Amino acid sequence: MNPYEAVGVAFGIASVWLIARQQVWGWPVGLVNAALFIVVFRDARLYAAMGLQVAYVGLLLYGWHSWRRAGPGHHTLRVTLTPRGLLPWLIGLGAVGAAALGTMLSRHTDASLPFLDATLTAFSLVAQAMQARKWIGNWVVWLVVDACYVAMYAYKHLFLTAGLYLVFLGLAVMGLVEWRKSMDPSVAPPADARH
Repeated sequence: MNPYEAVGVAFGIASVWLIARQQVWGWPVGLVNAALFIVVFRDARLYAAMGLQVAYVGLLLYGWHSWRRAGPGHHTLRVTLTPRGLLPWLIGLGAVGAAALGTMLSRHTDASLPFLDATLTAFSLVAQAMQARKWIGNWVVWLVVDACYVAMYAYKHLFLTAGLYLVFLGLAVMGLVEWRKSMDPSVAPPADARH
């Protein structure tokens, strides 16, 4: 068993649990998780997943800042719906990113499962960016992505990591329920922001 994977799993579970509970400390805990999984995915030749962890470092720093100071009046963010006008852009960015990264990985590396890895990477970035803005739709994206990751990691014999993503699936359900409860029903989003 890879010790980086084992410790990374623990930090990953703690990070997502904290974020699902809207605890700002989930972001720095996630930084440790991302650093450990850079090594794990490099060794497994899952280069898109490795690159995703590098991108997560930036997104985790952004999320940490955003949750603390990016809301109205520089107060903490509140859970809101994903702006409807952004949904096609988010889906489009995910699809274009998946195609471009998958093509690059399949042509220029010895990557294992280049298009699946690239697709999950691209949509993970979309979900992470949505989460950093506290858009509740991030949990729906995570449910789909995490289910696919479970299968991919099991196929690659990264059983501990597959188990981690199975836990992430459960935490995504918890996050969706918890965030939905915390939404303020008296503050309706603008008509163009409903999702």
